[in-house]
Amino acid sequence: MNHDILMAAREQVLERGLGLDEAQALAVLQLPDARVPEALALAHEVRMRWCGPAVEVEGIVSIKTGGCPEDCHFCSQSGRFQTPVRAVRLDIPSLVEAATQTAATGATEFCLVAAVRGPDERLMAQVRDAVAAIQSEVQINIACSLGILTRAQAEELADLGVHRYNHNLETARSHFPSVVSTHTWEERMETLELVRELGMEVCCGGIVGMGETLAQRAEFAAQLSAIAPDEVPLNFLDPRPGTPFADLPVPDAQDALRAIAAFRLALPRTVLRYAGGRELTLGDLGTRDGMLGGINAMIVGNYLTTLGRSPEQDLALLTELSMPVKALSETL
Repeated sequence: MNHDILMAAREQVLERGLGLDEAQALAVLQLPDARVPEALALAHEVRMRWCGPAVEVEGIVSIKTGGCPEDCHFCSQSGRFQTPVRAVRLDIPSLVEAATQTAATGATEFCLVAAVRGPDERLMAQVRDAVAAIQSEVQINIACSLGILTRAQAEELADLGVHRYNHNLETARSHFPSVVSTHTWEERMETLELVRELGMEVCCGGIVGMGETLAQRAEFAAQLSAIAPDEVPLNFLDPRPGTPFADLPVPDAQDALRAIAAFRLALPRTVLRYAGGRELTLGDLGTRDGMLGGINAMIVGNYLTTLGRSPEQDLALLTELSMPVKALSETL
């Protein structure tokens, strides 16, 4: 299929707006390096046709860092591994300040993230107070990423006006048990279904480079396509000291670009967001290639436990590429 996959994708995805299936996504992931620029160019055309030129900018902040009881093998916030990350909670004024700084970059989304299996009452109370305080001070959409939710918790977040809920499936269903053993892929799916049912936008992505095969990468793209999330954050593994994945290699830049193209061609209408690991895997030049290869959103500033590029660098790149930052008025 490789020799004509991009021709088929042009007709199917670009012209008709129908995403690639699993076998087709695998064919893109198997393209030789020489054809990667062609795949990225097509993915960019698809993004421009079905999403437009605007780029959605988001900031994230960890409301509770470290001490998580789960064993996600990539995560330095797990309390089960000996990592340099220590448990910390941010106070409400710090969260409001972070939201204010995020809004100043032109971002439309501000995501409160907690390292937990799911929120307890103390965390829900903190989220309640934080959302109210931010809403009173800052014009920005508030998103949350608080792990596995009960129906009552999901209803409360919806009632608070939380715009979008992030709950990553992380990887293909077949590979998930090799990444996490303390909860299941199915449990994560239940939360995603709950969030959508209650009217919040669904944000669901994962991490490329956790020992999955190319076939499993294609499987993951197809599984995300079936969910049809509003947003897919695409992370690339940044192996963290002390975690079970500490010795995995950093994903190859060409493999990362193939993944960007394949995910865009499988998800033509989705907000496809650069998330963690892009700086390490792609560097400045690769970051530009991805923005011209289907990416239409980015997290600016730092991530949860790793440093990102400065917001000024990213915003300057968008200006240079004539990609406007999506305005808040379009999303509220």
